[in-house]
Amino acid sequence: MGVKNLWDILESCKKKLPLHHLQNKRVCVDLSCWMVQLQNVNKSHTSLKDKLYLKGLFHRIRALIALNCSLIFVTDGSIPAIKLDTYRRRLNLGCEVQDETNSQKVCALRRNMGSEFSCMIKEAKALGMALGIPCLDGVEEGEAQCALLDMEMLCDGCFSSDSDVFLFGARTVYRDICLGDGGYITCYEMDDIEKKLGYARNSLIALAVLLGGDYSQGVYGLGPESACQIVKTVGDSFVLQKIASEGLSFAKKAKSKKQGLLQKCNNKEDVDPQMNIKGSEHELQSGKQFVQIINAYLKPKCHPAESDAVYRALAQYPFSRAKLQQICFKFFEWPPEKTGSCLFPNNEYILPKIAERDLRRFAHLRATSSDIVHLPLEKMPVKCPVSEIIKPRKVQGIKCYEVAWDDVDGLRTSIVPADLIEGACHEKIIEFEERRAQGKKKQDPQKPRTHKLKNKASATELEKKLQDLLLGIEEDIPKCNPLSTTVPHNKVPEMDMNLVTLDQLLDSESQYSFDQNAATCSHQTGQNKSEVIDLLSPSPQVRTRNFTKCEQASGKCIDVIDLSDSETDRSAEHERKARKLRYLLATLKSGNS
Repeated sequence: MGVKNLWDILESCKKKLPLHHLQNKRVCVDLSCWMVQLQNVNKSHTSLKDKLYLKGLFHRIRALIALNCSLIFVTDGSIPAIKLDTYRRRLNLGCEVQDETNSQKVCALRRNMGSEFSCMIKEAKALGMALGIPCLDGVEEGEAQCALLDMEMLCDGCFSSDSDVFLFGARTVYRDICLGDGGYITCYEMDDIEKKLGYARNSLIALAVLLGGDYSQGVYGLGPESACQIVKTVGDSFVLQKIASEGLSFAKKAKSKKQGLLQKCNNKEDVDPQMNIKGSEHELQSGKQFVQIINAYLKPKCHPAESDAVYRALAQYPFSRAKLQQICFKFFEWPPEKTGSCLFPNNEYILPKIAERDLRRFAHLRATSSDIVHLPLEKMPVKCPVSEIIKPRKVQGIKCYEVAWDDVDGLRTSIVPADLIEGACHEKIIEFEERRAQGKKKQDPQKPRTHKLKNKASATELEKKLQDLLLGIEEDIPKCNPLSTTVPHNKVPEMDMNLVTLDQLLDSESQYSFDQNAATCSHQTGQNKSEVIDLLSPSPQVRTRNFTKCEQASGKCIDVIDLSDSETDRSAEHERKARKLRYLLATLKSGNS
């Protein structure tokens, strides 16, 4: 619980920071406070059965691991003697509504390490150790041990919801943590409390004596505003000495002076009830009973900073995948592939965060070493966990890279932020860009070839259309007189269309014309000249020759076109199809040009 109303007093010093603020920091956690928070999210029987509090803890650890935030779990030890009265009073208050059986059970919970809450703490410790998080069992109060580590600068802050952590000497306290909406934490700095409110550690202890907390019931009838005014009046340097020597009589004197000022200003006989300090004369004048309270805050029983227990807690512990799989299967019934398995290398849930943590450690080491001497990537004493960059990615609008890992507990690939790659191994980005540029150069010569194939396919389709049109026209041409030695100019000769290519048709179009003027001119001259089309030649030559009557009578096949026939043999349908053919030929010619 801590000190009554202390969080309200410190509200103006609260800061909301992004979760990213904990990157590369070492933070100790009052594990009891975390478990109480997670348990209060859902107090139903289903939440206890499904281990929802433990799943919430797992998600918190997973998010902080990815930031390379080193955690130290700190648990409560034995209950301090000065706190036993408060502890019994809380248990009795909780048993007033229960029967005798439940009352005996509640009393047993205080002494039995197998209680429900103690079992929750054991499960949390086992989960943390599987994830490489050390645990330090406190001598008495867990928040006191956290405050000692923070005060000795062995960590960068501590998580606790007990406000008396400041009274034990903590400098940076994180009260709440939220993983949704981008993630954030609420932070309180002792420097801000001293600057904004004027309260140092001694003043906060004095507030605990006046307002009440785990070690004292406080002064009845004294509100937080009055208590703050009394402490400010005396000052941080002398307030504890006043309490130890005079008890709370100094508070009564201070209140009497304030009460007189109020009466003089307002000319009223009635005073705010909070201005009255109730208590026996002996209680107000004797300060011996408060010395024990002050010493409990100033000199708590904890593991010293130089002890072996603290030394072991500060060491780095490896991640145990096999143990984590056992715990997750036992508590959550998760299959092995969810927490990482060699059989399912792309379905891990925790391994990508472990790999990201290792990369952040490498980046932090490289940034620290660069202050002394700048070393290239290949000369770093620790090997970079990233083997290569596969391709760029975007996750929720954030630039990322998909990378291949090297010896990260069987993990093959995962996606990490681009800024992390830039800070840890920017050489990998340069290598990736060079590979991608070389790949583009190799693909460039193939582009015209692909374009040519498309043009060829298009030409083939047009050629087929042309052949179909020619065949259709050929069916409509009237049969030639077998006695005639020539084919009229306006008639298309029978030919093997499979031997005619589109290029030949286009090249011969200028010479093999269906123009009506050419036929008219040939008719007027009266000469028996014919155009001969060689279908095997890409550029047909125009030749003329006369045929003898003997050749006419022989009935041989004549492969010439007679230009001397009149235009009356052509039907209207033939004219229409001829115009269509000329239009198609003109379209093909203009398209190729």
